[in-house]
Amino acid sequence: MSGTVGAGDDAEALLRERLRRADERIEVPAGLWARVKGAGPGPASGPRAAHKASASPLSSHRRAYALALAVAATVAAVVLGAWWLVRPGAGERQPAAGVRAVPVTVYNSESACRRIRSLECGLRLARDPHVRYAARDNSAGRVWHGDVLAAHCVIADGRLVRDEAGVTSTRWYLVTARRGVTGWLPGVRTRNTREVPYC
Repeated sequence: MSGTVGAGDDAEALLRERLRRADERIEVPAGLWARVKGAGPGPASGPRAAHKASASPLSSHRRAYALALAVAATVAAVVLGAWWLVRPGAGERQPAAGVRAVPVTVYNSESACRRIRSLECGLRLARDPHVRYAARDNSAGRVWHGDVLAAHCVIADGRLVRDEAGVTSTRWYLVTARRGVTGWLPGVRTRNTREVPYC
């Protein structure tokens, strides 16, 4: 139990640190707060100043509101992005207790690789089905065409993957290979016809 709490605390501390760094990187445009309050950055002269003087107070309030809204949207996007990077439980879903594994066969759409067990013909098992499949640190192991894997469960909201034949899927299977390697197999890398329970 204490290990779970410690992992949650670590994730929370990491998220707080990333949010703090992201917040420090946000640069507020010069004079923003003065414009939001309605007071310009200082006295101006020339035709632009005359145009500003003739503008109605309502339009300056609209501009200030739009600017504040844009800043709030930017901050929300940064916070959401930081949360997505360190979201708790990413790639750590486990099958329901007592669920038996379903055998699924690996399928390689490149016919030249169906008989070769070379590194180039190996298909990746991912660590996290929500991260880019080809990301350097998203590899849990390799499998080859014809390998029979034990599928524990499936998700339908993973990262979209397209195979060499153009088939796409957001389904990912949590599988274990014969050597005991566990990872996520994209749905496009199998032609499964058996029902697999959801994670």
